[in-house]
Formats: sequence, structure tokens, C-alpha cells
Amino acid sequence: MMRVLALALCLLAALTSNAGAQAEREVYVLTVDGAISSATADYISRGIALAGREGAQAVVILLDTPGGDVTATLKIMETLENAEVPVIVYVWPRGGMAASAGTLITLAASGAAMAPRTTIGAAHPVVPGGAEVDAETMEKMVNVLVEHAGVFAARRGEAVVEWAERAIRESETADEQEALDLGLIDVIAEDLNDLLTQFDGRTVPLGTGEVTLHTASATVREVPMSPIEQILSVLINPNIAFLLLILGIQLIYLELSAPGGWVAGFLGVLCLALAAYAMRILPLNWLGLVLIGVSFVLFFLDLKTPGVQALTFVGVGTLIVGALVLFNVPAHSPYGRVSVPLVVATALVTGAFFAFIVAKGLRAQRLQPVTGPETIIGHLGSVRTPLDPEGTVWVAGELWTAVADDGPIAAGEQVEVVSLEGLRLHVRRKSRDGRGTAVTPQS
Repeated sequence: MMRVLALALCLLAALTSNAGAQAEREVYVLTVDGAISSATADYISRGIALAGREGAQAVVILLDTPGGDVTATLKIMETLENAEVPVIVYVWPRGGMAASAGTLITLAASGAAMAPRTTIGAAHPVVPGGAEVDAETMEKMVNVLVEHAGVFAARRGEAVVEWAERAIRESETADEQEALDLGLIDVIAEDLNDLLTQFDGRTVPLGTGEVTLHTASATVREVPMSPIEQILSVLINPNIAFLLLILGIQLIYLELSAPGGWVAGFLGVLCLALAAYAMRILPLNWLGLVLIGVSFVLFFLDLKTPGVQALTFVGVGTLIVGALVLFNVPAHSPYGRVSVPLVVATALVTGAFFAFIVAKGLRAQRLQPVTGPETIIGHLGSVRTPLDPEGTVWVAGELWTAVADDGPIAAGEQVEVVSLEGLRLHVRRKSRDGRGTAVTPQS
């Protein structure tokens, strides 16, 4: 009886231990959807570090990217190689891709999978910032990437090493079945649950050793991007970068034209700083930036020479051309191109903004002064002591020294102020049309 009881207790302990292990299994899921940037690298590094601290079974990166920054990609590959937890890159969803930088990230992972109707490859490098490089420099860059990718691809066999070289040098691509046949990926998975089921029990490389995965029925824990990471990822859209650049310049102008506040200046500097961050990553043509600068110079010149509104029209045209040129290279940029309707609309709004300011300036120039000594010109008054040619007159409730410009004027006659010289008025007899503002003489 005692033996039976002991056996039952051992069996119960084993079942309980197994159930506890099942309940503790977690797989952390990161989602990368869009161009690879430094924000992406920080996000992946943070997610993998979190999974390692929590003792997760694995990290799955849902990847759909047209490519991105080479420096950020190399940082991600280094993070995957030194991860304390296995990382599986899953090219997902259907119709997605792991192009360019995405290919290199997939090669660096412990495991790789693709959803149906997805592609991988086309990893020829693009120079950050749109800088022009000679053929020799580009060749060196390509050779370095080929060698570096080959180090990771070697774990999957010589066929994958050769394909990776063609993907970098010749922009070769492969669909999910071709990638599986080559050994580039481990499985083709319909969805995340299918992937976890197929990887369960597989042995994958981890650092200098190997680890067996237990992913079936594991709890999935999604790790989203932080708000800062999301903002930085959005910034590498050329449309956002363009709007920030234009808005920043206008806010700085408002601050300089009406000093004393700080909100417009602060927001302007912030917008320009964010635009500078984006343009450091985006492939751009510096000629476009110069043309945008010229357009604002034309707008400012129009403010200094009101009435020559041709400068505003030329500025609008220059701004449109500059914006279209700015993000026009290379044609296969993973970050996309700036929207033509957005550029035209922004240029027209900017031109209207400056035209409005010019119109207000012209209107202000045409207005008669409403304060100060000059406002007395045109008023009517009464002669107190005869003007021959100098005497005194009562105008606007005050006694003034006055000089008659049209001959002697007797006391009591009505006069009109025509000019002011220091504190002495120049007057003439009241005109027949009664111009001016009559003032009742006071004692």
C-alpha cells in the first residue's frame, strides 16, 4: 500500500511540474512593419532583452519591410547573434516581404519562417542620405555585406551562402517555397499558431550552442513599440519629414517677426530637429533642400518689397520643384516618395500665408496715423491772434503757434492745418469743400 501511495504521489508531482512548465512557457512577439531604422533596432533590442529577463521560450519577430538603414540593420543582426533567447523571424502577413535589410535580419535569426505569398531578397545596399558614391566605394560596401551575410548564412548551408551573395550583388529574390527548398527558412507557416506548432521540438542555434524549442501551446505575449519608438518610426516617412521642415521654418519666422513669446520658436525648433532626424536617414537629394531654401528667401524678399507679388508666385513654384527633387532618389527607396498632391497643396498654402502677410503690410502702409502729432493734419481750427504770417490758432482743444501759408488771416477766421513743423502748424484758410474736422473754439 505504501509503495502504491508513493508511486501515486510521484506521478502527481510529475504531472503538476509538467503542467506548471506548460503554463510558464511564453513566446514574445515583436511586430516590424515598415522601413528599418534606428528606432526599429532599439525596439528589437528592448524586446529581446525583456524576453531574456523573463525567461521566455523564444521571440518571434513578425517582419514585413521593404528595407531600410544599413547601420540599423547591422545593429539588429548583432543583437540577434548575442541574444540570450532564440529569435525566430517570420515574414508575415500574406503578401508581405523581407526585402533588402529584411533579408539580412532573417539570415541572422535562430529560426526563420515565411507565410504563403511572401518574398525575400533584393538586398543590394542603398547609401544613407542619398549621398553619391563612386563605383569603387560601392563595391567595397557590397563586398563587406556579402562577407558579413555569409557568416550567418553558413549555418544554413553553402546553397544559402551563394543565394545571399546573389541577393546582395544582383538583387535576387525568392518566394516562400524557393526559400524553403534552399534551406533559407525552416518552415512555411499559415499563421503564428502554425509557426509555434511547427517549431516545437526543433533544435536551433543560440550563440555558440543549440537549444530545443518548446513552443506548442505557449502563451503569446505581444511587445508593442513604445510611444517614442512609434514617433521615430513615423518620422522616416518623406511626407512627414517635408511637412515638419516647412512648418518649422514658418514657426521660426513667426517667432522672429513677433519676438517676446516662446511657443512658436520652441515648436519651430522642435519641428526642424525632427525633420533633421528624418533627413539623416531618408535618401534625399541636397539640391531639393537648396531649392526649398531659395523659395523661402523669395517669400521673405516679397515681405521686404510689398507689391512685387511675382516673388511669391516664383517662390511657390520653386518650393514645389524643391520638394519633388528632395526625396526623388533613389527610385527604389524603401521609404517611399513624397506625395505630389501634398507638395502642391503645401506650397500653395505657404504662398497664401506669405501673400496674406504682404497684404496686411500694404494695408498698414495706407492707413492714416491714429495717434501722435501727425493726426492733427487736416483738422480745422480758429485763428486767435492774426496770422501775418505768424500768430496763434485754436486746434483740437489746444492753442498752437501757426504760420499762414496763403497770406494774412484775421482773428476769428476758420483755418485748416496742412502740415506740422516741430510744434508750429502751417495752416490755410478753410477750403470750400469743408475738408477737415471742425473744432469749436474754447476759452
